[in-house]
Amino acid sequence: MSRLTWDEYFISLMHAVSQRSTCDRGMVGCVVVKNRRILSTGYAGSPPGLPHCDEAGHQLRKMLDENGKETQHCVRTIHAEQNAIAQSARFGTSIDGSTFYVKMEPCYTCAKLIIAVGAKRVVCESTYHAGKDSREVLNNAGIELVVLNDRELDYPK
Repeated sequence: MSRLTWDEYFISLMHAVSQRSTCDRGMVGCVVVKNRRILSTGYAGSPPGLPHCDEAGHQLRKMLDENGKETQHCVRTIHAEQNAIAQSARFGTSIDGSTFYVKMEPCYTCAKLIIAVGAKRVVCESTYHAGKDSREVLNNAGIELVVLNDRELDYPK
């Protein structure tokens, strides 16, 4: 048996965190790490005190992706990356210089937030169908983006 690399180890922990997600369309988790120490975690879920998708159903909105294709996204939940950032802010944990471990490339909004908090690296398991703008903005900000598997994950239709 071979030992997991640090990236594989934190991705496996991200999978455990994702099991707390309350939207079955996006079982997504995030683990924020610095110097091999977990600073914060987050998963896709509604804001505290508001109904979750598994209680109230999905709040779907039609959106156009970068190729003009219409997709449906649930907007009830906060993304895993956003929840991890909110948790670090809520409990006073600096995540400057950190690495974000996520299921797929972050959306454009999450990518901009990752830049704003001073992260240095993003490690994701897979690509994202609407990840072009995210890849570009992360690259322009000098943030390393590592994709472990070059296969696209997408949310259910």
